[in-house]
Amino acid sequence: MSDAILRGKAWVFGDDVDTDLIYHNKYLAETDPKKMAQYSFEYYPGKEHFAKEVKPGDFVVAGRNFGTGSSREHAVYCLKEIGVPVVLAENYARIYYRNAINNGYPVLFVNGMSDAIKAGKIQDGDELEVDLATGRIKNVTKGTEFHGDAVTDLEKDIMGAGGLIEYLKAQAAKK
Repeated sequence: MSDAILRGKAWVFGDDVDTDLIYHNKYLAETDPKKMAQYSFEYYPGKEHFAKEVKPGDFVVAGRNFGTGSSREHAVYCLKEIGVPVVLAENYARIYYRNAINNGYPVLFVNGMSDAIKAGKIQDGDELEVDLATGRIKNVTKGTEFHGDAVTDLEKDIMGAGGLIEYLKAQAAKK
């Protein structure tokens, strides 16, 4: 995983974003993660065209309890495959967090993000710079900063290996 500064536009969502809104259960039969990307947020009100309009490098920004609902990994795969490099949210449903890390996909915990969204301090289309190593998020458009928890060394190692299974294989091979 690179420690470079990531730059892209914000796609802002609210609190309690359910996995059915990230990736609807009607598409659960799809097994190819690359094809899952086209269904990202198709059922999220106001973001139905997300998959057609998002650009690789853009960020999903959300409030509290992102990824609540079911344990489906599809909700991680679709965002990873569409090119969203990291999700920025105040906090995550535990199962979404585990699925993200297990699949080598970074998420940052950003205190106060829910209130910042509600106050308009971060909006759709704002240009962001994100430093995964430090957790610093700069809203270039508004000239403000947010501070998230940096990705831990263990999370970096898992992401660098391509996910938990590959990480565990590499660790076992060292013994």
